[in-house]
Amino acid sequence: MILDQGERATPIKLVCLDLAGTTIGDIAMVERAFAEAIATQGIVPGTGAYARAMVHVHRSRGCPTVEVFRGIFPDNEAQAQAANLTFERSYEGAIGRSGLVPLPGTVEAFDRLRADDVKICLTTGFSRALLTRVLSSLSWSDRIDLALCPEEAGRGRPMPDMVLTAVLRLGVHDVGQVAVVGDSESAMLSGRRAGASVVAGVLTGVHSKERLLKGGATHILGAVADLPSVLFTGKPVESPVGASAP
Repeated sequence: MILDQGERATPIKLVCLDLAGTTIGDIAMVERAFAEAIATQGIVPGTGAYARAMVHVHRSRGCPTVEVFRGIFPDNEAQAQAANLTFERSYEGAIGRSGLVPLPGTVEAFDRLRADDVKICLTTGFSRALLTRVLSSLSWSDRIDLALCPEEAGRGRPMPDMVLTAVLRLGVHDVGQVAVVGDSESAMLSGRRAGASVVAGVLTGVHSKERLLKGGATHILGAVADLPSVLFTGKPVESPVGASAP
């Protein structure tokens, strides 16, 4: 059973949401940027090394991008940094060419949350420079309260640091008043480790329902547009049997 806001012992006061694949529809752009970055380091399509690298990219989605490249080039920090720089340039170039588009219902969900005095924090595995470019393209400054990247919190996903930093900066008194929403297993792990009472996996991104549940999702949503129904109305949105807050 999904409780409505009035029935919750600790009403949600803060929602932390991922960007890529959760609130914006840029999965193909991100995948291309990773592929281009890897190729500049000599790992090209059609090779076994490329296939293994892209499997690692998929498994690691939601984690800091530089950490993804460190996993591919574990013995060469210079290569990892160079690949990360190429990734950022490629993704920023894609923004310049085609812009970014919010996933359907995302802006409306933001407005509903803000209307009910729920604070919104966007979290990402991007650097601050790339995050700033993304936010500029979206023009969301009047719809969110905070945006965080790993370098500002200490560690990125799957660690809880960004969620806990948002709790501190936005003056939330209880981690049980936090909902974490994302499309990756690492986002689910981050939310559970932070103590969030709602850890919602969305199916608009990279990881399957099974991967999201493995990460500790308490709810599975078709999209962020469904989130207000979970938090405020008790509308029947799929919730894993036996799932409970940490």
